[in-house]
Amino acid sequence: MEKILDIVEAIAHEKNISKQEAIEGFKEAIINTAKKITSSYDGDFEVVIDNVKKNYSLYRVITVVDDTKETQENGNTLTLSQAKEFDSSIEVGDKLNSEIVLEDYGRTASSSLFRELEYHIQRRIEKSIFEKYKAQIGNVLHGIVTRVDASNNTFVEIGELKGLLTQRNRIKGEKFKHGDSIKALLRYVSIDPSYGMILELTRTAPKFLEELMAHEVPEIQDGIVEIVACARIPGERAKLALKTDQLNVDPIGAAVGVKGVRINAVSKELHNENIDCLEYSSVPEIYVTRALSPAIVQNIKIVGTKATVDITSDQKAKAIGRSGINIRLASMLTGYTIELNEVQGITDRSAQASLKEFQENNKTTDTSALEELFK
Repeated sequence: MEKILDIVEAIAHEKNISKQEAIEGFKEAIINTAKKITSSYDGDFEVVIDNVKKNYSLYRVITVVDDTKETQENGNTLTLSQAKEFDSSIEVGDKLNSEIVLEDYGRTASSSLFRELEYHIQRRIEKSIFEKYKAQIGNVLHGIVTRVDASNNTFVEIGELKGLLTQRNRIKGEKFKHGDSIKALLRYVSIDPSYGMILELTRTAPKFLEELMAHEVPEIQDGIVEIVACARIPGERAKLALKTDQLNVDPIGAAVGVKGVRINAVSKELHNENIDCLEYSSVPEIYVTRALSPAIVQNIKIVGTKATVDITSDQKAKAIGRSGINIRLASMLTGYTIELNEVQGITDRSAQASLKEFQENNKTTDTSALEELFK
C-alpha cells in the first residue's frame, strides 16, 4: 500500500472532489478498518500522511496513567512505570503511539479498507454535490424532463441530480412531456428516502419571475434598474414595482423593451402570464395608487397597514379586477390591506385627455414678457 495516496488522488480527480476531501475520507476509512480488525481495542487511532513518500502510518494511541491505576484490558492505557521503559521523560497524561500495520492482517484488512474507502469517498462526493447546488438556491436552472408520474409530478434531469417539479409548484394549465426543456427556480436541496438527493423546483414563486426579468433585461442584471417588489398569481397576472437612481433611465421602458419584446419573452415563458410594470414610489399613497392601475382613484388615506381608497363607481370594477385579481395583487405588492370606498361621481378619462390636449395646444408662444429680463 505504499503508493495508495496516488490512488486516492486519482479517485479525487475522477470523482471531481478536492484532494483534501479525498485524503480525509481515506483517513476515516483507515481508522474504521483498524477498529474492525482490532475489536479488543476501543481507544483512539491516528493516521499520519507522508506526502513525500506517498504513504501513511497508522498508530494506536495509548494514554499514560498513574501507577496506582490499573491498566485497562482493552489496551488503551499504560502505567507510568511501564511507559518510562520506552521514554524516561514521559509523564502522566501523555500519549504514546503504537504502530499498526494493516498488511499484517491479510486480506481481511484489505477488503475492509476497500469497502470503507468506497463508502467515505461516496459520502464526500454527495456532500460536494449538495454544497454545489445549495449555493444555487434561488437561481433559475435548466433541465430536461425525464418523466411525469400519475400525480403530475415532473422529474427533470439537471446535471448530476434529478429535479422534482410538483403539481403545486407548476403553473396552472402547463403540461410537460418526456424530452421537454424547461426552466425552474431551485427552492432547496433535499434528501428523499425514495429518490435520494433531489432538487425541489418551482415555477410559481415571485422570485422566478424576478430572475427571468433579470435574464431578459440587462439594466436589471447590472443593477441599474431594481425590482423593489413582485406579486403574482401564477399563470394569470403579475405586478412588478421597479425603480432606478439614474435620471436618464426609464425603468418601465427598460423592463418592457422595444415593442414589448422583453416583457413578452418572460410572459411566454410563464404560460402567457400578464405582467404589469409600475414605477415604485417611497410615498405610500402614490405607490398604492400606481399599484391599483389601471383604475383611477380619487383619494387615499393610510393608517398603519390599512389603505382606504376613495373611488368612483365606474372605476371600482377596474380596481377590483376579474375575480378580485387586481386588488389582491396590489395588496400583495404594497403590503397594505386595501379597502375601497365608493364615492359619487364619474371619472372620465376622455375628458381628462381632452383637457391635457387643450393645455398642450394652447401653450403661449408670446415671449415678449421675457424681453425685459435680458435688456
